[in-house]
Amino acid sequence: MSDEVEPGFVRVRMDLSYDGSGFSGWAKQAGGRRTVQGAIEDALRTVTRSRETTYELTVAGRTDAGVHARGQVAHVDLPEDLWAEHREKLLKRLAGRLDKDVRIWSLTEAPAGFNARFSAIWRRYAYRVTDNPGGVDPLLRSHVLWHDWPLDVDAMNEAARRLLGEHDFAAYCKRREGATTIRTLQELSLVRGADGVVTATVRADAFCHNMVRSLIGALLFVGDGHRGAEWPAKVLAAGVRDSAVHVVRPHGLTLEEVGYPADELLAARNKEARNRRTLPGAGCC
Repeated sequence: MSDEVEPGFVRVRMDLSYDGSGFSGWAKQAGGRRTVQGAIEDALRTVTRSRETTYELTVAGRTDAGVHARGQVAHVDLPEDLWAEHREKLLKRLAGRLDKDVRIWSLTEAPAGFNARFSAIWRRYAYRVTDNPGGVDPLLRSHVLWHDWPLDVDAMNEAARRLLGEHDFAAYCKRREGATTIRTLQELSLVRGADGVVTATVRADAFCHNMVRSLIGALLFVGDGHRGAEWPAKVLAAGVRDSAVHVVRPHGLTLEEVGYPADELLAARNKEARNRRTLPGAGCC
């Protein structure tokens, strides 16, 4: 796959956010289900009067149904003449067309070699949970999980530290044919706010399917005393799914930010991201 833009087209970077409650995830699906990608592509086609053509988006992180995003990034390749005609008013026109649970904040011409997915060097998620015995603040109920056991945040952080670094996260991922589960977990930490909500910050070069929600599920088991702080690392080392690791509900998860290298490093990053990863010492066959 080339990162070169076809002649006559311009690559546009799109920064956006959405409340995932009413979406069946990011990616378009058969059967007419409402998705973020589908909603934006439909709006883009309408406001540019390109009714016979769909300009397809490429996204940094394909979020699941119910997962939110505050700092999502996508790109779209548009004909140069269309971009020239609409660029000054496109943002406002999209705001008028899109439903209020998805907003585009900026549309900018991307630097050479930029790819929203493969150029990214990290994605940062937050997962929010409360152990308040009374439940979740009604105004936050769509973004915070209620856990009905008291949580020891210090124990959760102790367990989290043992998961950092490059590992095969097969024990915390839903496997997909032909896809590697090797990832570099750069940050995993939890802080209890003044309101009692515990926010887990999870940052990695990339994530495999269900990885964040499975990691949080394991840490909750540590936090409420059902498992010791060493248990999540033992599950990781075993390399197989443990039935005790629950994939927590999606509504507590938000994609907060995506990081990219300097413009001159984009091409190298794209190539690196496409290479199939192995752990040091792993055999070739």
